Amino acid sequence: MKYIKVIIFLLLCGMMHSQSKGDFQIARLKYQGGGDWYNDPSAEVNLLNFVQQNTNIKVDAKYQFVDLSSDEIFSYPFLFMTGHGNVVFSKDEVYRLRTYLENGGFLYIDDDYGLNNAVRREMKKVFPENDFIELPFSYGLYNSLYKFENGPPKTHEHDKNAPRGYGIFINKRLAVYYTYESNPSDGWADATVHNDPPDKREEALKFGTNIIVWALSQ
Repeated sequence: MKYIKVIIFLLLCGMMHSQSKGDFQIARLKYQGGGDWYNDPSAEVNLLNFVQQNTNIKVDAKYQFVDLSSDEIFSYPFLFMTGHGNVVFSKDEVYRLRTYLENGGFLYIDDDYGLNNAVRREMKKVFPENDFIELPFSYGLYNSLYKFENGPPKTHEHDKNAPRGYGIFINKRLAVYYTYESNPSDGWADATVHNDPPDKREEALKFGTNIIVWALSQ
């Protein structure tokens, strides 16, 4: 165990170094259990390009993914997780994800419909002492750059339920942000994928920018 902790410490140093290089990156989180973690690969690229065009954040706008079971997660300051189906974290993956988050990493989870029960179950393994807390509309993420006075947008109409945004905090820092019944990442994807109208796509991209700005400003 001591050897493992030393390795993870060195990897965390690498993550901090990668954050200091100036080009912000997002890594898609590959997980086990059968969920389609890989859907809409254009989403992050389009979001990062939007961030580049509308903020002073320098980005590396390409699609990249990391396996939760690998040490690569420690190379990225921001992980993105989505899908429709089941999620299963192994004991080792639970340890890695918790270590990543406790040392400054950020995870954004977007339920693409059908992910909710699995996400809540598996994140409880990561933080058994913490529950997802619904964020009030006054929370800073919702106006970190663009104003979202009613919280998360309703980008994709799966059903008539209201969009919700939840968080897990570590020492008052938002470490995990989770959108449910909202699905902004569908609006990040290429226009021909979901045929969302231009105003919905722009709204989703602005909301994604808010998440990034908030994650980097904490």
